[in-house]
Amino acid sequence: MRLFHELLGPLELPDRFSRIVSLAPNLTDALFALGLGDRLVGRSAFCHRPAPVLALPVVASYTKTRLELLRSLKPDLVLLSTGVQRGQALRLKEEGFPIYAVPLPTSPYGILENLSTLGHLLDLEEKATALAHELALRYAALRGRFDLTVYFEMDLGGPITVGRGSYIAQALLHLGLKPIFLDVPQAYFTPDLEEVRRRAPDLFLYEPKPWGKNPLEKARALARERGWDFPVAATDGDELAHYGPMFFGFLEKLARRVEETLGQA
Repeated sequence: MRLFHELLGPLELPDRFSRIVSLAPNLTDALFALGLGDRLVGRSAFCHRPAPVLALPVVASYTKTRLELLRSLKPDLVLLSTGVQRGQALRLKEEGFPIYAVPLPTSPYGILENLSTLGHLLDLEEKATALAHELALRYAALRGRFDLTVYFEMDLGGPITVGRGSYIAQALLHLGLKPIFLDVPQAYFTPDLEEVRRRAPDLFLYEPKPWGKNPLEKARALARERGWDFPVAATDGDELAHYGPMFFGFLEKLARRVEETLGQA
């Protein structure tokens, strides 16, 4: 098939893909959700869901690729995201790999748009459309569940929070959890912790790195260290930062966690 990609320019790809390498967790998630997990032959170091993907060879990080290993897998499609992977996508195209890069979403609706894009690329439009519709209904059911201000923090080697322009902020706002830094015109940035205290959110929502233990206890310890006395909730790691179809299930779990936290407050 011949198509034009806004970042990569003209692309010529096979009409059908039987050996796929995914270099982004959201795309690995989407492939399994569309029933194509058995076509995956390689993954990134950050692709760890669902569990069967762990048996695949690790081809890349987010920004660096083991080119000889990738060549040895003989992929007919290599999937990436844009954003931080932009340069990697351009390099792999120059190396002659059959690649396609999916945009970084700026809202949860962008996650659904990416699912539709993959459905078109993989000749699974009906299945992708049905799944996107189901996820959209689940997302709509979460609207306005709360009426709180929230400070969200994720551990990316240090505290990172969200301002305007991030899909995480949009999702939290949809739930009625208004991020305290919506006035900051940056999608992701390092917060001023004293400013967090001054803005006095109703809830501290913490997302640890994946594979951590006792995330709620870690969040409570951080709050104590910083002298914060507002309620604390935590995800299990790499959930709101994960923008594949699983994101909507993680949002549902988050809503339950927040309800539990408020019930204990």
